[in-house]
Amino acid sequence: MLTKSQAVVLRTIRYNDTSVVAVLFTEAEGTVSFMVRIPITQRAGVKNKLFQPLTLLDIEWDHQSKRSMQRIRNCRCPVPYSSLPYEPAKATVALFLSEFLYYALRQERNGEPLFDYISRSLQWFDLRSEAYANFHLVFVMHLSRFLGLWPNVDRAPGGSDCFDMMNSCFTAVVPEHGHVLTGDEAAALPRLLRMNYETMHLFRFGRGERQRVLDVANLYYRLHVPGFPVLKSLAVLKEVFD
Repeated sequence: MLTKSQAVVLRTIRYNDTSVVAVLFTEAEGTVSFMVRIPITQRAGVKNKLFQPLTLLDIEWDHQSKRSMQRIRNCRCPVPYSSLPYEPAKATVALFLSEFLYYALRQERNGEPLFDYISRSLQWFDLRSEAYANFHLVFVMHLSRFLGLWPNVDRAPGGSDCFDMMNSCFTAVVPEHGHVLTGDEAAALPRLLRMNYETMHLFRFGRGERQRVLDVANLYYRLHVPGFPVLKSLAVLKEVFD
């Protein structure tokens, strides 16, 4: 079946001298793996530069449900980035987000409105010229809403400051599993979740605080998304924004 869709590149792995395996999150079919032949000629319809991480594409393929990897017939980039791949700080964030999304979306088959959130967020980030140090925090926190993982931050009876990360709620009893936020960190959670792209510049983080928020977010996804690892790009991101 001929399928047309918007897509975002999550990961590209070289297969041989003329082909790559590209994992894309598509609006039409969710996460799909493609075998993409990259011709050497300049006039080729599919070019290697189109498959850089987080590139937004319009693609067309003959969808075969029994294939583990589909084959793209044609693609183009409708909204080229102006800064995301070129500015070192933004490129580091892009590296992190592509790794994050690759693991968070591996089993996702519901493309819309999740794809719309990702696409609009990346375009907004690309056009932002300053005060974007908290962008990746807002992005990963609000992504949880689309994946059905949004934390319940209503206080438990008795006003406990213990947030159970495994059960995504405040609790009056500290759980035995130990994955909890307590004290100031638990108290700050509802306020952090109200942060958005327009207000994120108002949130000031001291040395190490932003990294702590990111570490907690990484752990939260590890607890709720099967196979979600400790991301390798976290260390690189820390060097840029700590």
